[in-house]
Amino acid sequence: MGIIFFEKPGCMGNAKQKQILDLHNISYMTKNILTYPWTKELLESFFDGVAKESIYNPFAPQVKNKEINPKELSKEELIGLMLKDPILIKRPLLIIGEEKICGFSIEKINAIFNRNICSSVSTSTCQSESCKSSD
Repeated sequence: MGIIFFEKPGCMGNAKQKQILDLHNISYMTKNILTYPWTKELLESFFDGVAKESIYNPFAPQVKNKEINPKELSKEELIGLMLKDPILIKRPLLIIGEEKICGFSIEKINAIFNRNICSSVSTSTCQSESCKSSD
């Protein structure tokens, strides 16, 4: 079983997340989150049980420039905007078997793949030597 990894090409965070998967021999296939033909039903399925504050990209230009204030929008309104402009989607989105995950969750990946990837691994900084071969 592998992962379908929806990424923004060129995103450094996504690149580091894929490095973690590579280090632990977890296969993945990448899809461009910006050009994928999203449907409302598919996008919503990644957000089941996920708080509104955790589904959008806080670094999207429209959010940073205060063109969009996610706090003033409902979850449904945010999803509608994401369908029009996928840069607003928190990434990565992952499909692992029947599981759909919003964001890179080492805990969920460990559980699904029966691994022990170090939970202190950061996707925004260089990886600790002590965590590189922990599975």
